[in-house]
Amino acid sequence: MSSLTDIKKPVAAEMREFEAYFSRTLQSDIPFFHLILNNVIRRKGKQMRPLLVFLTAKLNGPVSETTFVAATLIELLHTATLVHDDVVDDASERRGLPSINVLYNSKIAVLLGDYLLAQGLLISVEKQRFNMLGIVSDAVKEIVKGELVQLQKTRKLDIKEEDYFRIIRMKTAALISACTACGASSVTEDKETIARMKEFGEYLGVAFQIKDDLLDYVGDGLTGKREGNDIKEKKITLPLIHALRQTNPLKRRLIIRILRRKTKGRKEISEVIAFVKEHHGLEYAETKMKEYSDRAMVILETYPDSETKSALIEFVIFSTLRKK
Repeated sequence: MSSLTDIKKPVAAEMREFEAYFSRTLQSDIPFFHLILNNVIRRKGKQMRPLLVFLTAKLNGPVSETTFVAATLIELLHTATLVHDDVVDDASERRGLPSINVLYNSKIAVLLGDYLLAQGLLISVEKQRFNMLGIVSDAVKEIVKGELVQLQKTRKLDIKEEDYFRIIRMKTAALISACTACGASSVTEDKETIARMKEFGEYLGVAFQIKDDLLDYVGDGLTGKREGNDIKEKKITLPLIHALRQTNPLKRRLIIRILRRKTKGRKEISEVIAFVKEHHGLEYAETKMKEYSDRAMVILETYPDSETKSALIEFVIFSTLRKK
């Protein structure tokens, strides 16, 4: 499996230029807010979503300034959703550092998220990229709907497999497909090409999220995700959905009872993890993940061989084999 550094090679120059381009969008004439925005810049993650924008753009044509607008819009949206998610989840950490709501407070974190969203919209309007604005606005709507559906289902603990896939399509795949659609849209106006790239992003996004959910059963704090976090937060994901479907009603009620508890110790979490493994929930989820990653690969195979196509193939592989 290639590293992200290897995957970036076809667009390494563009990614370096993007960092400066993105930083210029996060400026403010209010000193206190400028300090907060600089804090956001320093926290940049792996930048997988802008990378996806540049790779899908280059797969379909030469990268242009419009591609930088697309990548910036996506990164602003993604950062805003992370800041808002930390407020909703009352999270104390983000990427190993104190979250904005802990560093300052929830009110400032919400305002920061709103500012980032507004800045993304302004850039699109200023550059007259209304097609991208439509793609991203649709993604925002889906993300919010997904969050609401998940909150409703988590409260009742009655998530079925079709509910799970609906939620991850809205919460995760919507943003990834916005990346790939915006990337294509920045270099071509061909609707069929943009639709094909959006579909590629959706398949990739579903596979990416299933992998994220699998990591909850193998994490150790060193891999980037602590084992049992989803169980602690009463999130029923695909491995557990499958395991619950395979067991008898008595055992199912017992596991659901554990999930309902407000506080769960290491013993209870380990019991749920053991239950999932015993009923082959991980293998089932891995099979489904591969189905979606294979669908993404089939779309890439319609393109002629190139360094960019190879990088995107490696991106799909990386998404399903990553350790964090």
